[in-house]
Amino acid sequence: MKRREAIIVLGSMALVSPVIFSCKGGENKMKKEIKTNKAPAAIGPYSQGIEANGFVFASGQIAIDPQTGELNMGPVEEQTRLALQNLKAVLEESGCSLENVVKCTVFLENMDDFSKMNGVYGEFFKPPYPARAAVQVARLPKDVKVEIEAIAVK
Repeated sequence: MKRREAIIVLGSMALVSPVIFSCKGGENKMKKEIKTNKAPAAIGPYSQGIEANGFVFASGQIAIDPQTGELNMGPVEEQTRLALQNLKAVLEESGCSLENVVKCTVFLENMDDFSKMNGVYGEFFKPPYPARAAVQVARLPKDVKVEIEAIAVK
């Protein structure tokens, strides 16, 4: 193992921090899986979240009720609320909260829903708001209207 300076680029933010790399086999101690039953379980080869080097990377959350496993296909406001509640649960499992979020990405089925999503989003995040990108995409998992991912700092 060699000690090196790593540059981590997150959107337009670059941080320099000393880290230890272990790329030649062995256990990777740089990242830790975040897993909670208070958010929908991962249904593929990904994690609900990963903690690495002081950051928490929360996977995109959609409107699945973690208690029932049922998909909420209601209006974008309902879907946004449930997606953010799921995101909050993943962050809390890592020891963070929404206040620790520095960057969100919102994926929308239809950009015409932006103001409705934004109204609910504003109920969850307080100033100083995280940096954010919102994009319209051709299709989302399970044909939902919104998916939201986040990066937080512990």
